[in-house]
Amino acid sequence: MALSSYIAPSVALTAPLQLTPPLVPGLHAHSVSVPFCFPANPSCKSDNYKLSSLTAPLKWRTRVSFFPSFLSKGKDTKTLKDELLETLAPLDRGANASPEDQQRVDEIARQLEAVSPTKEPLKSDLLNGKWELIYTTSRSILQTERPKFLRSRVNYQAINVDTLRAQNMESWPFFNQVTADLTPLNTKKVAVKFDYFKILGLIPIKAPERAERNRGQLEITYLDDELRISRGDKGNLFILKMVDPSYRVPV
Repeated sequence: MALSSYIAPSVALTAPLQLTPPLVPGLHAHSVSVPFCFPANPSCKSDNYKLSSLTAPLKWRTRVSFFPSFLSKGKDTKTLKDELLETLAPLDRGANASPEDQQRVDEIARQLEAVSPTKEPLKSDLLNGKWELIYTTSRSILQTERPKFLRSRVNYQAINVDTLRAQNMESWPFFNQVTADLTPLNTKKVAVKFDYFKILGLIPIKAPERAERNRGQLEITYLDDELRISRGDKGNLFILKMVDPSYRVPV
């Protein structure tokens, strides 16, 4: 099972179930801040006007750079989220994404990561609950090597910040599950260690020793009450939406 996608603490869970799960990916988001200036027109020949012509540009720069970003921050974030969801709609969680689609999704994700309202995700209750995977670049999680009728219809990932436990769940046709322990590496990134699989959602199997040693890392780069973005240490991108904030990973 590929626990590699969306775990918050640092687990990328929500991958398809495999007895030898791939490493959880990690990430490094980049944000670039570009100052915006609106210079005033300095054309004035009067000596008495020289002082005002010099100070005017400073006043304009202060107003233009501060107020728009302050007043429109929430709106900008909502617009970006709407744009992201619209872009993802025809991509079948990423299975139908072309290289150009992947690039576009990554660009929007990076813009959101730059304005994430949760700076320390692993300290936030917003991580708790059950998340649905709506996009990933991980082919193993998408199960693209299988015929479409044998692929999981929906993948979920649950995280419990208090117990540092994560769980990946598949839907029809196999209902496989995998659980893992999370080890915080910082306030955004976790290491993931798989311990139990459930075949068909019923048969518990202790993870083989090699799976327990096969640790991955996941960094949570954006988090609010309805959307989570994570990046794995293998370069994969994971985008999930919250579906049940009350759900808790079984001990």
